[in-house]
Amino acid sequence: MSDNIKEIAPPAEPGFWKESWYQLTRNRAAMAGLIIIAFFALIAIFAPLAAPEDPLEQTISARLTAPFTDGYILGTDDLGRDLLSRIIYGGRISLIIGVVSVGISLTLGGVLGLAAGYFGGWVDRIIMRVIDIMLAFPYILLTIVIVAILGPSLTNAMVAIGISQMPRYARVIRASVLSEREQDYVLAERSLGTGNLELMFRTILPNTLAPTIVQATLGVGEAILSSAGLSFLGLGAQPPTPEWGLMIASSKQFITSAWWVVTLPGLAILLAVLGFNLLGDGLRDILDPRLRD
Repeated sequence: MSDNIKEIAPPAEPGFWKESWYQLTRNRAAMAGLIIIAFFALIAIFAPLAAPEDPLEQTISARLTAPFTDGYILGTDDLGRDLLSRIIYGGRISLIIGVVSVGISLTLGGVLGLAAGYFGGWVDRIIMRVIDIMLAFPYILLTIVIVAILGPSLTNAMVAIGISQMPRYARVIRASVLSEREQDYVLAERSLGTGNLELMFRTILPNTLAPTIVQATLGVGEAILSSAGLSFLGLGAQPPTPEWGLMIASSKQFITSAWWVVTLPGLAILLAVLGFNLLGDGLRDILDPRLRD
């Protein structure tokens, strides 16, 4: 009878990322943030289909038309351009700014943080002293200085935001590398003759992704807000680009007579940044072992 009894294998433990996704779906705030981000991403991708008008087309006779009037869902600006179309295309620009800026920060900060944490010694001291000097400057002031040096443009704004955010990524990755470089799996790889570059990028770096993902998610929202601030100051996107901060700056004189031209782009900024902040906070709760149930 015992021969007919089959051994039942224990159920496999879910992987880290699968378990993290399960925890994410249970976090209402994080899911709300993910839905907001997905919404903006979809309208950005399908902007030509979602926008009812050309965002640059001017209809002077329809200038400052109120929302839900004459077929304009969100009204028009002071040059008669459809506000809904400009907000939709502005979402595309803002998401590109956020992703590219964080990409620059991750690339620069990742390489510096990885080198500082792995090699230590004089390499660590030199890199971290440079990082400390950059952190001594207020973030927005450093961004403005870099844009002023490079010249006002959307591309230079992304570069400036990326460089200004770089120190925080370098410190996050360095801290993770310091805790990983003496682990048994790293020592085993080193004993087998694995080279430094392979150890750094193939063995250690993947295990530092959890805190980096959280920082990057929060960083996208901050980059969107920073780009809007630079455009408001005339240092970012230039007219007639449909960028949210520039839309607010160019219409601020109409805030009392035509509230929608300032309020609606500002609301778009608020929702986009809120989405990334909610998702980032949720990821931090899920990926940080100290905060998990």
